[in-house]
Amino acid sequence: MGSLKIGVMIESFRLGVKEGIKKAAEIGADGFQLFATRGEMDPDNLSRTARKDFLHFVRSLNLEISALCGDLGGHGFEIANDNEGKIEKSKKIIDLACDLGTKVVTTHIGALPGEETSPKWLAMKEACEELAEYGERVGASFAIETGPEKVALLKKFLAGLKSEGVKVNYDPANLVMVAGDDPVKGVYTLKDYIVHTHAKDGVRLKPIEPRVVYDYFAEGGKGGLNLSDYFLEKPLGEGEVDFEAYLRALREIGYTGFFAIEREVGENPVADIIKAKKFLEQW
Repeated sequence: MGSLKIGVMIESFRLGVKEGIKKAAEIGADGFQLFATRGEMDPDNLSRTARKDFLHFVRSLNLEISALCGDLGGHGFEIANDNEGKIEKSKKIIDLACDLGTKVVTTHIGALPGEETSPKWLAMKEACEELAEYGERVGASFAIETGPEKVALLKKFLAGLKSEGVKVNYDPANLVMVAGDDPVKGVYTLKDYIVHTHAKDGVRLKPIEPRVVYDYFAEGGKGGLNLSDYFLEKPLGEGEVDFEAYLRALREIGYTGFFAIEREVGENPVADIIKAKKFLEQW
């Protein structure tokens, strides 16, 4: 299949930004993704000089930034009255991505409703169209992460946008665990939109409405829902994602971007990430 570009979600190390990046270099990753919504990586906290210094630090370790995560939390762009500020913040993150040599900002936009006439659908569409147009202007992509809906519905949404600046960050585990969708078939459905992927695995224990899950996250865990009753994230290769078929599908559509390892649970994330890297390297 040729060499895969293997990255790491820096927050998965739980070591902080600089130490996490050093660890990514230490284990031999090709690059990494990191959050740019708060703390030291918030674009409001990074001057021009600080951006140049950070990029120099990354390049000194022979790494590249695969993407920035611009997930602002809450209900994404579902609530029209909240979107003006979120759109402006997202534009700043897109600018930061360009300054740091990556052209991808990933995010969750909320859970798409089934009806195109829904106020939530219209609010999400309006926000994404503005960000798509901005991304096209500066040469960057605003990439929606898979999971809150089945792939067919996400494609319908994307196809209805006026601009092509909104793409997809493909997370196969989210599709398995939450949406109950086939991540291999989904690659072919979204082949024109995938610009970044997460290397993550998991199992679905019993069905749950995706909106319930994402509302739970958006509202800070209110409601007493025990998500482990419904799905479990697993180390790469131990879940229900058929990685051989999945990677073959990505190769067939011509994907040459990053596979960013994301590990959100587990007692020893560094060991799990190293194991995931070795698992991917066999392909």
